[in-house]
Amino acid sequence: MRSIVILISGRGSNMEAIVRAAQAEQWPAKIAAVISNRADASGLAFAAQRGIPTAVIPSRDYSTREQFDSALRDKIDTFAPDLVVLAGFMRILTAPFVEHYQGRMLNIHPSLLPSFPGLATHRQALAAGVKLHGATVHFVTPDLDHGPIVAQAAVPVQEEDSEEALAERVLEQEHVIYPRAVRWFIDGRLRLDGHRVRLATAS
Repeated sequence: MRSIVILISGRGSNMEAIVRAAQAEQWPAKIAAVISNRADASGLAFAAQRGIPTAVIPSRDYSTREQFDSALRDKIDTFAPDLVVLAGFMRILTAPFVEHYQGRMLNIHPSLLPSFPGLATHRQALAAGVKLHGATVHFVTPDLDHGPIVAQAAVPVQEEDSEEALAERVLEQEHVIYPRAVRWFIDGRLRLDGHRVRLATAS
């Protein structure tokens, strides 16, 4: 049985979606832990209620990103994960940390990458006047928000959209494609081919 560690910084609604899917569909995997860099992350309570071990590595306790990442990596590795999932984890990770989990760390970003990397993606999309916005699941690389793409979901942009309205519709799609992408990984269906991800046919 494969092992998954999920990192959050707040509510972790994508973490909730993954946990619910894993438990409802009886994945051949366990959520080994949910770890946060913030003790007040409300998603920790959800995980504990579902019987999932939780841990907090407070980022404010470390003077450098490197020191924090080292402590976080040590904690993650105690669970020997096959996959690390970033679910609203609001930290920029150092290259050595990312490389340690190369090919086995996923993130979801609220835009159709490579468009609108970074923060304020919905504001960027509205300002650019795009007609389609969305979300992207990708493998994490040291190049922020530019890892190989696993899955995407597109959302039409409406004339009357606010950032909040657009964000809500995108989040609905995140909750669909992120559990699906994680399940593909667990089932061994994802193969990295350079910067492309190949999806094998289900057996």
